[in-house]
Amino acid sequence: MLDRWDPLILLHAISATYALVLGAFQIIRRRRGDRPHRIIGWSWVAAMAFVIASSFRIRTITGGFGWLHALSLFTAGTVTLGIVAARRHNVKAHRSFMTGSYLGLLGALFGVLAVPERRIPETAMHHSVLFAVFVAAVVGTAAAGAWGTIRLAGRPAVRSKQVTEARRG
Repeated sequence: MLDRWDPLILLHAISATYALVLGAFQIIRRRRGDRPHRIIGWSWVAAMAFVIASSFRIRTITGGFGWLHALSLFTAGTVTLGIVAARRHNVKAHRSFMTGSYLGLLGALFGVLAVPERRIPETAMHHSVLFAVFVAAVVGTAAAGAWGTIRLAGRPAVRSKQVTEARRG
């Protein structure tokens, strides 16, 4: 069963999990547009870009393309439009495109979980401890990274006493 987890699929699952966690941070977090929002947002975009790109190398059981591939194409468009909207300072459109992209990611997750023969439900059922450790590790590192970004990047720069005095003098 674990032999079905080739490196591409494993990296795809890790990136999707990171995107799920980082996207949740962005949606739940009250502050928008600050440095942590941009850093976490670009990290989310990078994870989504990998998920989208890698999805086209993963085929259905029959070897073709399926509804998840169509969702990947749609998501590539919505993420791109969300970035364009942010660059144009169109906050309402940015929020709509990015939230929609995140909801599409959740939809893909539920679609994958609904089919017991797919890798994630199969692994969760037959290797539950290994699966739980994997999920905890990925979610934990993503959450720690987001939390650390908020704590560190959200602080104003600390100037040394010498720099402050030099600017005054």
